[in-house]
Amino acid sequence: MQWPVLPDYGCIFRWPVDGVDFIHPEDQEVALRCFPSERVFRREKFDGEYYHYRYGDVTFRLRPVMWLKVREEGIDVGDQVETIGVGLERDRFVAQVWGMYYLRRKGRMVYRLRRGEQEVPRLYTSDELKSLTEKSKIEAREGIYPSPQWKGETDQRLAFPDEKEN
Repeated sequence: MQWPVLPDYGCIFRWPVDGVDFIHPEDQEVALRCFPSERVFRREKFDGEYYHYRYGDVTFRLRPVMWLKVREEGIDVGDQVETIGVGLERDRFVAQVWGMYYLRRKGRMVYRLRRGEQEVPRLYTSDELKSLTEKSKIEAREGIYPSPQWKGETDQRLAFPDEKEN
């Protein structure tokens, strides 16, 4: 069996038929409040039995279940973003993403924002936002780089003038 490349994103729209046996026993209280819903979860790792899910600060573990995978847009719950203003129609401001949802009828993700303690009333799409959160990515090494080769008497070049060779 081939495991998916993680992290990936998706939604759990329906309750699985297994009751609650697919939820890790320590995470049942949290997971029962999270789905079924249109929330977009980040699946971060697989430990051999359970997938580890994240939605902002909320984490839980589930055995493999049916879910709808969605395309990553580079924005996560908790990220700081700037809205892209359009003339006098939309204000530019900096906010934090506190909700990430997949709208099936539109076939895309939308984001709920918060400015300080105040919730922003409308939903935003990724093309209306610019992420301000720095995300480092480690990429696979593609080039072959030669090992450095020292020529000459390295020990003599690296010795300080007052050091004497033995």
